[in-house]
Amino acid sequence: MDSIKYLIFGGLAVVSYLLLLAWQEDYPRVPVSAPTAQAQSTTSTTPALVTDVPALTPGSPIGSDVPVVDSAASFSTDSANNVVTVKTDVLHVSLSRNGGDIVEVTLPEYRRQIDVENDPFILLENSDSRTFVAKSGLVGRNGIDSTRRAVYQTTANAYELADSTDSLVVEMKHTDSLGVQVTKRFTFERSSYLIDIEYEINNASSAVWQANVFGQINRNTFPDPSSAGGVGKSSFLGFALTSTDDPYFKVAFKDIDNAMPSHELTGGWIGLSQHYFLSAWIPPAESINTFSTRISPQNSSEYIGGFTSQEFSVAPGAVASQNLGFYAGPKDQYALREISPNLDLTIDYGVLWFIASPIYWLLRQIDSLIGNYGWSILLLTICVKGLFYKLSAASYRSMANMRRVMPKMAQLKERYGDDKMKMQKATMELYQKEKINPFGGCLPMLVQMPVFIALYWVLMESVELRQAPFILWIKDLSTMDPYFVLPLLMGASMFAQSLLSPAPADPMQAKIMRFMPVVMTVFFLWFPAGLVLYWLANSVLGILQQWYITRKIESEYEAKSTS
Repeated sequence: MDSIKYLIFGGLAVVSYLLLLAWQEDYPRVPVSAPTAQAQSTTSTTPALVTDVPALTPGSPIGSDVPVVDSAASFSTDSANNVVTVKTDVLHVSLSRNGGDIVEVTLPEYRRQIDVENDPFILLENSDSRTFVAKSGLVGRNGIDSTRRAVYQTTANAYELADSTDSLVVEMKHTDSLGVQVTKRFTFERSSYLIDIEYEINNASSAVWQANVFGQINRNTFPDPSSAGGVGKSSFLGFALTSTDDPYFKVAFKDIDNAMPSHELTGGWIGLSQHYFLSAWIPPAESINTFSTRISPQNSSEYIGGFTSQEFSVAPGAVASQNLGFYAGPKDQYALREISPNLDLTIDYGVLWFIASPIYWLLRQIDSLIGNYGWSILLLTICVKGLFYKLSAASYRSMANMRRVMPKMAQLKERYGDDKMKMQKATMELYQKEKINPFGGCLPMLVQMPVFIALYWVLMESVELRQAPFILWIKDLSTMDPYFVLPLLMGASMFAQSLLSPAPADPMQAKIMRFMPVVMTVFFLWFPAGLVLYWLANSVLGILQQWYITRKIESEYEAKSTS
């Protein structure tokens, strides 16, 4: 019995420690400031000095990704006259004429706050308090962004995708001192968050023109706005990359301070990952690209992650082009998978991704039929419960048998008192006689734990649950129940389930087991409503299954006793 007691205590200690770590990781109290509108300064359309883009001098190797520091240079926020606006059905984008950078991205399909209309979620922005922009350009031997950012001209200040078309093309043009014309062409597709960017170089000069394409994301350390709330969930906020050795790895802002080395890769991608949303550069797939992260030379609280492609050449009188893509939108697993290899891994399910992915697929399939993620979660719970029905039945059968022999256990305790050796020996003999495995109730549950953990991450990481309503007061399954109804019901169901389980012989163990529903209720008070809904449904189904099996075992024993 001592070994069982120590096993239970050890298990409770481990679970409590893991819950504490999860609590600190997922629910930090982070002050979130309200986003401000893009600053309106009086900056004119003049080329800005380069201070933070990659510097490639003639003859330097690919990826000499060292910023040029110019203490006199500064980037000002873009004025209204210096910005070109683009609207599609899913993207509202602002492009700066200085460099053709993406300085703001708004997602009209996603609200910033569920109860406020006409307040779309702002993904990228460039304001007084927040810097989150996507820069790209041409650097190197003849790069137009090497010393000063190129200034582009457009035929209009605003573009909008017409209802009758499926694509929108925005062209920005720049001519350098040699007469080389560069067209930076943005292509937007209907219902797509992927922006295709093409650099077309018309070399009207008499010499070979050479440059490197670069793309980078600049972001300062403001909190994740997609985790806003009283007590918000915390997902990874930082850069995500892929490499030959590791298909997906993360670089937190704090790790950039340690001067992490750059790496080369054919194709690849680099993104800024946050809860539910992703911004990512996808460079030319056929090019060898150098990826790196660094701190901005202008601002120690601003971080840069980007790539530089290998040098390409354009012969005199020739026209050539280079393509790259920029994704700014929700973490849609299937859409990201189609864009670039391993990009879907930015939906981080952890080490149990191989279990979480099919669970996510099943949840999507169910919702495609039902159209309500609350009911979809309930049906998913039934499916998972059915999958593990036999394992759960074995566990509940063991508990029922343990409950059946509890009177005999009490008699043994009265007989042997404090003689632990005799008590343990008599208990094991009783187990053998009744054909009871004392661990039979624990092992099946341990087998199911990876599925429960994987499902936890699916519900935490799925953007589909963001602001998804259920019924009545549950308006957003990704946030806590505002009235704590679901957590309290879950705690009550766990308490009811504990009453059906055999009470441990040791009084201290019995108190701990009775107290566990209270502890779990406190932990779940601020958990997402979708996750609490799953645990509540799982507990109710467990009660029904356990009650049925317990009644069945007792009936079988009574029939055997009377025969």
